[in-house]
Amino acid sequence: MQLQDNDDKARRALEDGNLASADLPEAERELLELVRTITLHAYKTTDDQVEKLRQLQWTDEQIAEAVYIAALFAFFNRVADAFGLANPNYDDLLKGRPVASLTNDDKEID
Repeated sequence: MQLQDNDDKARRALEDGNLASADLPEAERELLELVRTITLHAYKTTDDQVEKLRQLQWTDEQIAEAVYIAALFAFFNRVADAFGLANPNYDDLLKGRPVASLTNDDKEID
């Protein structure tokens, strides 16, 4: 969120889990509600949630991608917790540093 905009109110609302006060467009808020449901109680996900996202112009592919990403993060977090892995503190490591480019244009690939 910090990389995409500087809206501190929205960032704080999201960190607190208060999506209603995040001042997000309805489509984004509803997608985040689905992600929250998947993260906390995946078995409570409903057809109505998915249908509402479709009505808000999310495609099935976009909805599926959100589901996959939420599930992957949950998986990685649970594996790390199960093995007692330490928090890598990425925020502290990156503070004040630009995010590296994701391209390999300047590197040779074997």
